[in-house]
Amino acid sequence: MTTRREFTTLAAAALAFGASSWRASAAAWPERPVKLIVPFAPGGNTDGIGRLVGQYLSTKLGQPFVVENRLGGGGIVASEAVARSAPDGYTLMVAALPQIAILPVLQQTNYNPERDFAPISNIASNPFCLVANPQFEPKTIKEFVEYVKARPGKVAYASGGTGSVSHLTMVLFLQKAGLDMIHVPYKGGAPAISDVLANQVPVYFGNLSEGLPHAGKGLRPLAVSGLKRAAKLPDVPTIAESGYPGFRSETWNGLIAPAGTPEPIIMLLAREAQNAVKEKTILERFDTYGVDPIGSDAAEFKRTMAEDIAQWRMAIQVANIKI
Repeated sequence: MTTRREFTTLAAAALAFGASSWRASAAAWPERPVKLIVPFAPGGNTDGIGRLVGQYLSTKLGQPFVVENRLGGGGIVASEAVARSAPDGYTLMVAALPQIAILPVLQQTNYNPERDFAPISNIASNPFCLVANPQFEPKTIKEFVEYVKARPGKVAYASGGTGSVSHLTMVLFLQKAGLDMIHVPYKGGAPAISDVLANQVPVYFGNLSEGLPHAGKGLRPLAVSGLKRAAKLPDVPTIAESGYPGFRSETWNGLIAPAGTPEPIIMLLAREAQNAVKEKTILERFDTYGVDPIGSDAAEFKRTMAEDIAQWRMAIQVANIKI
């Protein structure tokens, strides 16, 4: 019969053996190809960012990082697959903000983003830009707020769809500013911008890569939603500096792994991701995508995820948004 002391000794030995085996396995990683899941179709920003980072990691770490486009549910299918994967470093995902901070609030998902994923590095971000038809009277955020407050429930805004980040960015701003507007949802950003260009709807909060081609050429940018001004729109103020300190809404693409992935693997990947976004060729491609390089470490990315989850959960619940 095993005594309590003998059991404790055996358990400690087993744990020590497991830890040494775990460290050895992590030290040898990667020994085979790594699957890099992208939750959207080829051709978009998330796919492009994933392929750029995957190619860089393949070169630096000596094993192929194979991109797999796993579609469905706006990213839910891919997220659930990664959450169920072995935490051995051989399945990673290029996650986007909605999968982590929005869809789990709006829908029933079989994953918990804070419990089931290990953040590695926030790769790139894309702020939003409030754009208006040139015939829209307000020319600044201050004028916009005054104009809408004088017409509660009468001024419309376009979005890329109910529950989209463009919709929620405006919802968040309306909550901060105490405004009431009419929501006109579209099936994506392109038709929303088309109707703002045609002055069917006066304003739209789209991501910067959508608004840039039209800024000053059919649409008037009023403000951007990041904490700092956009490099390509240096004369356009942030909402934060326009009377709403701390206001931030940005989409992002970050590298994540299943929870429980060994810390040495997380740290190695984070370091290489940080190096990747310093590469000239990658920065040039990011510029064409209209995204800003981030290259955070794992702890910083974890904080960003937690802040965004809390912010969007509150905004959705206060506005009682359903899809």
